[in-house]
Amino acid sequence: MLKLPEVKFRLACFHAQQAIEKLLKAVLIFNGIEFQRTHDLHTLATLLLQSGITPPCSPEELTRLNPFAVTFRYDDTDIPLIRDDVVATMVKTMRHWAGEVVTK
Repeated sequence: MLKLPEVKFRLACFHAQQAIEKLLKAVLIFNGIEFQRTHDLHTLATLLLQSGITPPCSPEELTRLNPFAVTFRYDDTDIPLIRDDVVATMVKTMRHWAGEVVTK
């Protein structure tokens, strides 16, 4: 994800948001936690916290990827900047954590 042109970077962030969303939902389902249909990473991470499960990335950190869920696909509005290395680290960290949780 390093040094990608803007469009490719936004697309990579869209997929990063989608990946983390699916990881959060997998952990919620694995733990029997019901949730509403949403793409909001903050909401999903907060549900985990309320159930005593602490994701490695805070709801506030994950919120930075929320604009890429829908806005990127349907709108040309400006999206707040996030560094590519931060996005890559978030995905790797969340993927490792979710794998640990669901294989216990």
